[in-house]
Amino acid sequence: MRPAIDPIIIQGGMGIAVSSWRLASAVSREGHLGIVSGTALDGVLARTLQDGDPGGHYRRALAHFPSPAMAARIVDKYFREQGRQGAPYRPNPTLTISPSRAAIELSVAANFAEVWLAKEGHDGLVGVNFLEKIQMGTPTAVFGALLAGVDYVIMGAGIPREIPRLLTDLAAGRRGTVTVDVAGASQRYSTGVDPVEVLGDELPPLRRPQFLAIVSLHSLATYLFRDPEIRPDGFVVEGPPAGGHSAPPRGKMQLDEQGDPIYAARDLPDLAKILDLGLPFWLAGGYSTPDKVAEALRFGATGVQCGTVFALAEESGLRLDLRRRLLRGIAADSLHVRNDPRASPTGFPFKMASLEGTMAAEDTYQARPRLCDLSYLREPYERENGSIGYRCAAEPVDAYLKKGGDLEDTAGRKCLCNGLMADIGLGQERKDGYVEAPAVTLGQDLAGPRALLADHPDGWGAATAVRWLASGSVAARRSA
Repeated sequence: MRPAIDPIIIQGGMGIAVSSWRLASAVSREGHLGIVSGTALDGVLARTLQDGDPGGHYRRALAHFPSPAMAARIVDKYFREQGRQGAPYRPNPTLTISPSRAAIELSVAANFAEVWLAKEGHDGLVGVNFLEKIQMGTPTAVFGALLAGVDYVIMGAGIPREIPRLLTDLAAGRRGTVTVDVAGASQRYSTGVDPVEVLGDELPPLRRPQFLAIVSLHSLATYLFRDPEIRPDGFVVEGPPAGGHSAPPRGKMQLDEQGDPIYAARDLPDLAKILDLGLPFWLAGGYSTPDKVAEALRFGATGVQCGTVFALAEESGLRLDLRRRLLRGIAADSLHVRNDPRASPTGFPFKMASLEGTMAAEDTYQARPRLCDLSYLREPYERENGSIGYRCAAEPVDAYLKKGGDLEDTAGRKCLCNGLMADIGLGQERKDGYVEAPAVTLGQDLAGPRALLADHPDGWGAATAVRWLASGSVAARRSA
């Protein structure tokens, strides 16, 4: 069942916990759709507990988890009353096609906690954003979000054709699965979660959320629409300027003088064809001002999705020092956001803000020892003996090559998993003294933040950004 009124503003799901529960809650309280990032929340929970869980928020959420025993196991394993006191974070289980019981429990509980906190104390809408590329973590993460009553699931960075069925199955208490892309596969591989196996008699009734597919072209929207089994409830139509991962240009990759992929008219969606499908849709990537909101609404869109104006808001999970540096760069018109075609191990172009001391700086990138220990973006592959291995183009080159990877794939690849954790103050501090550097992602359209800074030179909160953006809907109604 759709909400009585679809939200006009969707706050984007950014990075690892940049779209934090605090940010989503603030947007939802304004009557629009707050989104938490569902990426790597198991690691966020484990590391936050090891840092002493400041404010006790995650432990408060886990106190409402349907299985008190499961919540207690997680708190007992990771919580440190006095924090780590300089020690490295202890690892949490990595993603696999057949996850351990500990990995399942941590993922389910972490996604529950993030959504529960975002929904605490109000009746606004809350959604969660996932990456299709992180297939091995999707079923358990979605299940955890459903346990907390999530209202929307949003997914991009791939073709999310199996998510509608996954949501239906999990909401009915049935095992939900998704296909896992395995390099060199001789058979179909899948991963899943059975709600009854995880919670047994403690399983509460579940409600199916709405599903919005992030698409960059009308052809993908049309493909997903044609079959009711894979049809989403709506679309977020994302243009090339949007932050994070973006679809590569069609055809042979060509780069401009800055080294960014060149997008042409064929890489842009035909919005009239998406409008003709008759489903709600929101425009993203370059729609971060009231005028652009009004433009989207006049065309027939339900609203817009905006990321950067919220990534820079006070409730964002982004480290305060990084947020201040970004705002200073925008104010001085000196901040450059590059669409790096090589940074992400996924092979998708990835937006990176050019800040010194971050992974966008060549000297910082070259100084980092190559390793892969968080493993969210690693690729499963089938060995000659039929067993499954895992590799990442950002791991040590020799290790990657021994696993059958191509040398060309390793050039320029950055460890986004560790970099995005560092963005929110959860970067690993290793025994040899190395501290992980941030990898800050923003959208390339900075018109919204620039305009907000003119009126709010000391920064802004999420409510201010929402009200400012939503004023475009008033203008649209007046001109209708």
